Amino acid sequence: MDFLKAVVTTMVLLAPRLFIYGREGVGKTSLAACAPGVMFCDLERGLGRNVCPHIPLNSYPETIAALKALVQEPHDYQTVVIDSADWLERLIWDELCKAYGVSSIEKVDGGYGKGYVHALTYWREVIDLLTKLRTERNMMVIMLAHAKVERFEDPEAPAYDRYSPRLNKHASALVCEWSDAVLFATSRMVTCTETGAFNRTRTKAQPVGKDGGERILRCIGGPSCIAKNRYDLPAEIPLDWDALAAGLFQQPNTNISQPQAQGV
Repeated sequence: MDFLKAVVTTMVLLAPRLFIYGREGVGKTSLAACAPGVMFCDLERGLGRNVCPHIPLNSYPETIAALKALVQEPHDYQTVVIDSADWLERLIWDELCKAYGVSSIEKVDGGYGKGYVHALTYWREVIDLLTKLRTERNMMVIMLAHAKVERFEDPEAPAYDRYSPRLNKHASALVCEWSDAVLFATSRMVTCTETGAFNRTRTKAQPVGKDGGERILRCIGGPSCIAKNRYDLPAEIPLDWDALAAGLFQQPNTNISQPQAQGV
């Protein structure tokens, strides 16, 4: 192959790959439900009052079959949502436990963390299918996940706590690297000091605004959370589909538009 003749000098515009994680009830599912032509791979039954197309899934093989159907069969869906990645991880662990005849992911292949490494093979199968949906069917991919607080050992500063996706570290690294944007959904908080009995003081956090506070997406990582994006999104935007779409599909000096489904 003449590799120099294969050099590409034009911009290749593909549908976004979004990984959105956050606390329970903050509005991740409702945000994804506003995406165009959405289809939910419903693993955790968390749609609530969001009325949109979804496929109830109960196992890893069912999830793979559903994604293959979206790749191969005619349809007009424009966005696929995995709701959620941490529930999918549990199904992957269940499948590994069945394969090795053990009761826990910690015991797979003799233990010592080998189960989490073997799980990456399953994750790569999922990601390969999601990549086909993006490249062959022009579908946007949204993965949702819950958040956890982890201790981060920063080599350039003292260790500190931060929010991260509620996944094993190997799976989290794989999904975050693959995604075009890793976004943290949260509420804007402020801290205040209270004086109680015996003049004891305590510091507590409370949301800014009414009804649980102003909900936002953090788009750039920092000491408080893992986040990134390849769309020049600002550090924070409202937790609102219109605000997110404006950043994703109306980039300066490009002709990026919201994805349109391509039937086969």
